[in-house]
Amino acid sequence: MTLAINRIITLLICLLCFVQPATAASPSELTVGIVPQQSATALAAAWIPLLSEAAQRAGVGLAFRTASDIPTFEERVKNGAYDIVYFNPYHYTVFSKAPGYRAFAREKERKLVGIIVVAKDSPLREIGDLKGKAVVFPAPAAFAASILPRAEFERQNIAIEARYVNSHDSVYRSVAQGSFAAGGGIKRTLEAIDPAIASRLRILTSTPAYVPHAFAAHPRVDKATLDKVSAALFSLHGDEHGRRLLEPLSFKGIEAGQDKDWDEIRRLDIQLPVGNRAKP
Repeated sequence: MTLAINRIITLLICLLCFVQPATAASPSELTVGIVPQQSATALAAAWIPLLSEAAQRAGVGLAFRTASDIPTFEERVKNGAYDIVYFNPYHYTVFSKAPGYRAFAREKERKLVGIIVVAKDSPLREIGDLKGKAVVFPAPAAFAASILPRAEFERQNIAIEARYVNSHDSVYRSVAQGSFAAGGGIKRTLEAIDPAIASRLRILTSTPAYVPHAFAAHPRVDKATLDKVSAALFSLHGDEHGRRLLEPLSFKGIEAGQDKDWDEIRRLDIQLPVGNRAKP
C-alpha cells in the first residue's frame, strides 16, 4: 500500500512539473529546471530527494521542475522561466547570452561523451555501416546525444537520415524495438534506463569527450542565495547520505564551475535552433 501511494505521489509531482508555470513557486523558493533527458518519473525519483537535501542544507527552498520534451524545456529556459537550470553544454553557450544564465557548478570528475547504440543482435559493426540508414536522436540541440554523433557522421562523410523523439529514453526504446537502426545517447542515461531495455542494446561507437552539463543561475538570483545553494550542492559528496543521493544520477559529486569552462564548446561554433524552432 505504501509503495502504491508513493508512486501516485511521484506521478502527481511529475504532472505538476509539466503543467505549472515554471517560475518560482514562492518568494522563498527557487525553481530548478532539469533538462528532460529521461522520463519525468525517472527524473523526479533521482532529483527530488537530492534537491530536498540540498535545500535543507542551504536553508533555501528548491523546487524540481522539468518539461515534457527538450524543445519545450528550451523554450522555458529561453524565457527565463527557471531560477536555476541543469542543462547540456550547448544549451549553456546559447542561454548564457540571453537571458543571461551564469554557470556556477558542474558534475565532478566527468567528461561528456556521446554514444551510438544499436540492437544487441544488430549486424551493424562499425559507424560506416549506418550509411543511408535512419538514426534517432533526442532533439537537434541535445549535445552529446545528438550534436556530437552527427558531427562525427559528417566528419566521416557518412550520410544518415536523422530523426528526433524528444528524450534519451525514447531513443533507447525505439532502437530496442527495432524502429530505427541506431540512436544517440550518453552512457549515464543508458545505464539509468530500464534494464530490460538496456540489455537489448550495445554501444556501437563513442565520440570525443567534452566538458559536462552546467548548473547555471538566472541573473535574478542574488549572490548570497546562490552561494548557499552552491555550498549545499558541493557538500553532498562529503558524507555517506549525500553520496547515496548522488548515486541515482551516477554523480561522483558536484563542484564549482565558471563560464570559461564552456569556452571549448563555444570554439566548436555550433549554430543550431533551440526551442520550438528546433522541432522537426
